[in-house]
Amino acid sequence: MATTKGDEEGKKSAALMAADEIEPGNKVGLGTGSTSKYFIEELAKRKLDITCVASSIATEQLAKKLGLKVVPLDQCYILDVYVDGADEVDARKNLIKGGGGALTREKIVASAANEFICIVDESKLVKKLGAFPLPVEVIPFARNYFMNEMRDLGAEMIKVREGFTTDNGNIIIDVQGLDLRDPLEMEDMLNNTPGVVENGIFAMRQPERVIVGKGKKAEEMK
Repeated sequence: MATTKGDEEGKKSAALMAADEIEPGNKVGLGTGSTSKYFIEELAKRKLDITCVASSIATEQLAKKLGLKVVPLDQCYILDVYVDGADEVDARKNLIKGGGGALTREKIVASAANEFICIVDESKLVKKLGAFPLPVEVIPFARNYFMNEMRDLGAEMIKVREGFTTDNGNIIIDVQGLDLRDPLEMEDMLNNTPGVVENGIFAMRQPERVIVGKGKKAEEMK
């Protein structure tokens, strides 16, 4: 699984700052991954009267275990806020997400929220997207076709995430070396490739806010 360790203290401080934004009665989308885990744990400690929608089965299981009220998206399809991490964030708030393989559901839940707050540690900030392999969820039948299309686009690395199946029953192919100078254009191009379910570029649905943890302190990216 493609993941990055990052600064654990920074992740915690960003998660704590995001938790301060949640109010009783809110409908909250829960992200997936190590930084989101800290946010979910903090929410559970506060015992607020909130309703949550999870972006993955793993997140749903964790949230329920900690005592949070979790409902399916079709019962709560307009959310006040979605809080999730990212693998890369550029200065324009474009993201690469999906290191944990939940990118499709993450993008759906983010799109259902009035506000998307991205929480990261400082190591996730980049000048240009692309150092982190771009996850793409692909229908298994299209595996070889998609990989050939990526070669034609100039990808330097195309790797099926072995032993991993998404919550939707598909595969993840991690791609590196694509031209991401225009993330929005590449997001659209990939999603128009037959067999692609979703890709990990979040340029169309950017976060309204990015909270960056730096050790025990966190601040909002301007």
